[in-house]
Amino acid sequence: MQRGPPLKKFSFRFSRKITAAVFLLLLGIFSLFCLKTRPFSSWDTRFEAFTRQLFCQELSSNTLNLHYTLAYPEKYNIENYSISLGSMKPQNLQENFDSIKALKKQLERFPASKLSTENQMVYDILRLQFATELSSENCYLLQEPLSPNLGIQAQLPALLAEYTFRTPADVKDYLSLLTSLPDYFKEIQQFEQEKSRQGLFMSDDSAERTVQQCKEFCEDLNSHYLSETFKDRVQKLTELKVISKKQRDSYIKTHEKILKNCVFPAYKSLAQSLEKLKGSGKNQGGLCHLPEGKKYYAYLIKSSTGDYRSVREIQKHLYQQLFLDFEEIQNLVQKDPDIFTKAAQLPQTASSSPEQMLDYLSRVMTDDFPKLTVKDYEVKYVPDSMEEFSSPAFYLTPPVDTLTPNTIYINQSTTVSDVQRFTTLAHEGFPGHLYQTVYFGKQDCPPIRHLLGCSGYVEGWATYVENMAYEYSCCFLQTDPEVMEFLRLNRSVTLCLYSILDIGIHDTGWNLQTVQELLKSFGITDENACREIFQYIVENPANYLKYYLGFLNFTALKSNVQEIQGTDFNLKLFHQNLLEIGPAPFPIVKKYLLMRY
Repeated sequence: MQRGPPLKKFSFRFSRKITAAVFLLLLGIFSLFCLKTRPFSSWDTRFEAFTRQLFCQELSSNTLNLHYTLAYPEKYNIENYSISLGSMKPQNLQENFDSIKALKKQLERFPASKLSTENQMVYDILRLQFATELSSENCYLLQEPLSPNLGIQAQLPALLAEYTFRTPADVKDYLSLLTSLPDYFKEIQQFEQEKSRQGLFMSDDSAERTVQQCKEFCEDLNSHYLSETFKDRVQKLTELKVISKKQRDSYIKTHEKILKNCVFPAYKSLAQSLEKLKGSGKNQGGLCHLPEGKKYYAYLIKSSTGDYRSVREIQKHLYQQLFLDFEEIQNLVQKDPDIFTKAAQLPQTASSSPEQMLDYLSRVMTDDFPKLTVKDYEVKYVPDSMEEFSSPAFYLTPPVDTLTPNTIYINQSTTVSDVQRFTTLAHEGFPGHLYQTVYFGKQDCPPIRHLLGCSGYVEGWATYVENMAYEYSCCFLQTDPEVMEFLRLNRSVTLCLYSILDIGIHDTGWNLQTVQELLKSFGITDENACREIFQYIVENPANYLKYYLGFLNFTALKSNVQEIQGTDFNLKLFHQNLLEIGPAPFPIVKKYLLMRY
C-alpha cells in the first residue's frame, strides 16, 4: 500500500487469484468426488459440480478471501467455516505441490472435447494454472510475503479497514480474524527464518523499510485508523437497527482489547523478528542472483502477467515498443518544437471533481465500449491516517454475488494534475477496473471463474483503457490533442522502460549502476530517484510487467482481429468479446477470442 517509486501511479486492487498458498491447500477431497457423481450425469454436469466444490472449498480455507468474494456465502452452502488467514508454514507450502498434482490428475479425467465451450475455457485455465504452479515446485522459498510496498503487512490494514459489516456474523468473523493474526504472523516469521537459513532472506534495505512500516503502523494507538473505521462501521449497523447500542459498545470494547493484545503485538513481533534477521540476506539485487532465481522469475511472469512467451521474446517486444514510441515522440517534437513546454505548462492542480470526470468518462466511452449501467458508485477519500500507506487511487472490488458497493478511493496527499486525475480515474473507474469488474460479474459464468483471475488481464485492461483516456481528455479538459498524444507516449515509454528494467534486474542481473546509466540516458539523473526505482523493482519482481505486458497483449489482440476483419473491424464488438471472455491467461484469451471471428 505504500507509494511506489517516482512516476508510479498504479492502483491497489485486492487479488483473488488462486495461489499455491491458499487454493492448493485442498487435499484428496476431490479424488473421489467425480466417482460419486451419478453415472447418468453429463460431463458438463459433473465438471460444473467439481468446479463448484472447488470454489466453495477454496473460499472456506481463507476468511478474508471469502468475505471479499461473497457477501452471502450461505447461498453457496458455505457455512460453519473455520476463521483463517491461510497458512505460511514452509512445510505446508511444500506439501501443496502434492495437492496440485492430485488436482491436475483429477481435472484430466474430464474429456475436454465433450465439455461446453464455457467449461472448456475453465478446463483450459485450470490446467494451465496447475502446470504453472508446478513449475515453481523447487523454488517456493523465493516468494516474498513481506515486500514493503505490496507485502501482506502493507495490504492487510487496508483490507481490514474496508471489511464490510452487513450482519453481526460479519463483525464476529472480523474480530476472530484479528485474534488469528499473531499465529499467522508467527508462521510468516518462521518462513522468513527458513529463508534466512538458506541464504534467501531479503536485503537489509528491504528489511529496514518493512520494519519501519510495522513500527509506524503501531504508532498513535489511542487514535488508530483501525479503531476509527471499526467504530464507523458498527455505528452504521446500529443506525440500520441490525445491532443494538449495547452490542455496538460491546463490540467496540472488544475490538480495542484485541488491537491492544493481538494486532499491535503481532506487528511489533514481526518487526523484532526481521531486525534479528537483518544482515543474513546475501543478495542486494534481482532474483537471478539466487539459486533457481531465473526459473522462479520466469514462473512469476507467467503466473502474474498471463504472458507465456519466453523472457527473451518479451524483452525483444519491449525494446521494439520503446523504439516505436520514441520515434513517435520525435515526430511530434519535429512538428512542434515547443511541445515539451506546452505539456509542462498544463495546469498542475485538478480543477474538476472526480465525480465530474467519472460521469463524463461513463458517457464518452459508449462509442467504443458496450453499454453498462452502474447505478451506485461512490468516490471516497482515504482517511488522513492511511494516506501514507495508500496508492494515489484505488478501486476495491465488490463481492461477486452483489457487485456492490463500487467505491473508488482518492488519496488527497498526492498532488496530481487534471490530466493525471482523469487518466487515473479511467484506469480505476470507466472503462477501467470498476467497469470491467461489473461487466464480467454480470455474465452468467461458473463461480470458479471469479477465483481464476489473471492480474495481467485485469491490470492490462486498466492500462489499455487508461491509454485511450488521453484522447477522451481532450474535449473534457479542452487541451491540444497533440500535447495529449505526447503525454500518452511519455507514459507508455515510462512503463516500458520500467518493464525493461524489471527483466534486466531479475533475469540479466543489472545492478544499481547499470540502472542509473540507463535511466540517465532517458533524462532521469536524480540519484535518489534512481535508487528508489531500483529498490522498488528488486522488491516487487514482475509487478510492472503485469500492467505493461497486459497492455501490450490487448494491443496485439486488437491487431490480430483487425487483420482478420479488415474494414469490417468493429472496436466496440472487439471490446465486448474481450469483456465477455473475462480474466484469463492471454493464450486462452486469444484462443477463445479468435473463435468468435
